[in-house]
Amino acid sequence: MSELRDFVADLMERKGAIVETMGLDALAVLAPGPVRTQMGWPELARLGFGMERPHGAIAIGLEGDWLDRFGALLEDKGRWTEREVRLAAVAAPGDPERVLERVLDLPNAVWRLQGMSTATTRCVMLTFRFTAVSDEKREGLISVGFNLGTGAVVSGILARLRPALVQMADWHVPDPVTRRAAGPGWSAATLQARLAPLLDQQVRDSLESFLRAMRRRLERDRNRVHAYHDDLRGASLKRIAALAQAKGERAEADRRREGMRVEAIEREYHAKLDDLRRNYALRVTVEWVQALDLYVPVQRFEVLIRRRKGERVIRLDWHPLVRAAEPPLSEVGLGLDRARLVCDDELHVTEPAGQAPCAACGKPFCRACHPVACPRCRQPIRNRSIHLPVLNDA
Repeated sequence: MSELRDFVADLMERKGAIVETMGLDALAVLAPGPVRTQMGWPELARLGFGMERPHGAIAIGLEGDWLDRFGALLEDKGRWTEREVRLAAVAAPGDPERVLERVLDLPNAVWRLQGMSTATTRCVMLTFRFTAVSDEKREGLISVGFNLGTGAVVSGILARLRPALVQMADWHVPDPVTRRAAGPGWSAATLQARLAPLLDQQVRDSLESFLRAMRRRLERDRNRVHAYHDDLRGASLKRIAALAQAKGERAEADRRREGMRVEAIEREYHAKLDDLRRNYALRVTVEWVQALDLYVPVQRFEVLIRRRKGERVIRLDWHPLVRAAEPPLSEVGLGLDRARLVCDDELHVTEPAGQAPCAACGKPFCRACHPVACPRCRQPIRNRSIHLPVLNDA
């Protein structure tokens, strides 16, 4: 809990509070009136962050609504920032060709390394919080990263960069020369189009175990409801069968009563099923939390790709801080794997699924060239996505 304690101490000091450390997992905070009102604290609050708290200390943790309260104090501060990484020397890979062989797989084209040079690129890391609410609740954070200079998805590279960035004490704001060298950013429409499928897939992957457990609970509860009402209905039907040969007004009244009981059991059963549907209905929300614009030095590969009589040059960066190359550009698809196909018409580089056969007529076609429908049968392309918050221009 030391990181949470340090965060709260820094936030309180920025809000004008007097903060004193009390041991490893406690703080004494004398906060201004508005902060006390917003947090619900007394004039002198003792805050505890560990399992063992001082007497009278308020328990602060990741549970409950404490993070929402601290977020309300922050308002929109810290939601977007930028940083330039400066290195004394930009290391280069010893064997660039071998590096490319590990990350670039073109089954229907050939490639050749044309050159390598030191460059500065701009990466953006977007962090989102997802909340899934059913009979239970699941929350989590997802980070998605792009290299705006090459178009590659670099979520994995940026995740490996985090520890190195934490160890760098100096925080440099990019100067105009660095901004010009990194090139322009993406428009909001471009970022939205690239982000939507990635975020959708990552949310689904993060919720997979949650959904499996939810389905098991739903199946268990549905079986219990069915077994209970089936026993009641079966008992009534047996009584009706036993009264089938009986005659007289009393027997007829008993048959009507049991018939009405069966109808009531069936109505109750369907009502219980409706309750289960409402209880287990899944609602997923995704909200943007933070964005980091990161200007980093890289070794940039210029790679010539040839497909039949056409050729084009793509760029791919090697990041010296993690000594790893990013995956190649994918103009259609998630862009997480190394395999790419090159289309015949415009030499688009896509994932294999981006040039798969049409589900209706079987004709293979490039989804970058024809993003709306199959060019032969005009079957629309169905894109699975979730609603994203509107982002400003990068």
